[in-house]
Amino acid sequence: MKTQKAIVTGGAGFIGSHLVDALVKRGIEVLVLDDLSSGSLENLEQAKAEAGTRFQFKEIELCSDELSDVVGAFAPDTIFHLAAQMNVRRSVEDPAEDARTNIEGTVRLLEAARLAGTHRVLFSSTGGAIYGEQESFPATEEHPTSPKSPYGLSKRAGELYLDYYGRDHGMRTVALRLGNVYGPRQNPKGEAGVVAIFATRLLNKETLRINGDGRQTRDFVYVSDVAEAFLKFLDSDHGTGFTAYNIGCGGEISVLDIVDALREAAKELKILPQDTIPDILPGGENDLSTEFGPALAGEQLRSVISPEKIKSELNWSAKVNLRQGLERTLRSFLEQGVRAK
Repeated sequence: MKTQKAIVTGGAGFIGSHLVDALVKRGIEVLVLDDLSSGSLENLEQAKAEAGTRFQFKEIELCSDELSDVVGAFAPDTIFHLAAQMNVRRSVEDPAEDARTNIEGTVRLLEAARLAGTHRVLFSSTGGAIYGEQESFPATEEHPTSPKSPYGLSKRAGELYLDYYGRDHGMRTVALRLGNVYGPRQNPKGEAGVVAIFATRLLNKETLRINGDGRQTRDFVYVSDVAEAFLKFLDSDHGTGFTAYNIGCGGEISVLDIVDALREAAKELKILPQDTIPDILPGGENDLSTEFGPALAGEQLRSVISPEKIKSELNWSAKVNLRQGLERTLRSFLEQGVRAK
């Protein structure tokens, strides 16, 4: 089934706007649904300019009673569901609100898709939070799911609802379990974007604050690679039912590794003089340019996921390595004037 019309929820956000750009480049008519609680219309300027009348935007909450009518009127072939409450710390502080956004919102969207006759829904899940403290490294899709936070629980619940709609309503539903996504447009004001936070503070010559000892690891994947993973399903026809795919690089990178790699990327780009770039030592006790605070509630110590399933079934693999991705991210932040005046 070839996609001609697509809805992107959360399309004004970091990952969603990159996906919207990619869809527009494919000539697909796109409707973005976003409540702008964390997204920005600035992220959509490129897509709007390029697509013209093939681009629409609607400010709306997923739990709105209006949602079903909006989806039905547009009648999309495919829905990309990226809207979410993504802050792990906030989910711990207010699990009910996290569930309302991530579970109720997902159920309402799936029901709207069913009523509209939409046959394919792709869901942005989490590869970092859904498995919990891993028993094996890297985790495959068959790894037990034991989330440590309400955020991880709500994403797993969303997957289960996708499974139900796939089985009982003849839909094709897919969950992409994303690693730690980074790149241009990532918001440095949230705890979820460690690369954006550190890059911004580095460019502003500010102290880098690390939660925990910095040895916690994640699977970092560049945003353009994630958008490409979503695109793999545009023209595919895999029948009905539910499938989950890990989207990552399969490499275990620590927070200390990220800081060191950012410093080296900044030197390579000659963004800052070498002697002004904060250094970091393991443990940080001799480095006044860094601060180490308590670990975040619900944070995992190690996380790395295997992308072998989507590589073998859909020929997807990450193309942008960490050094390339960090350089592109730093350069984009400079172009946006992120450095303090």
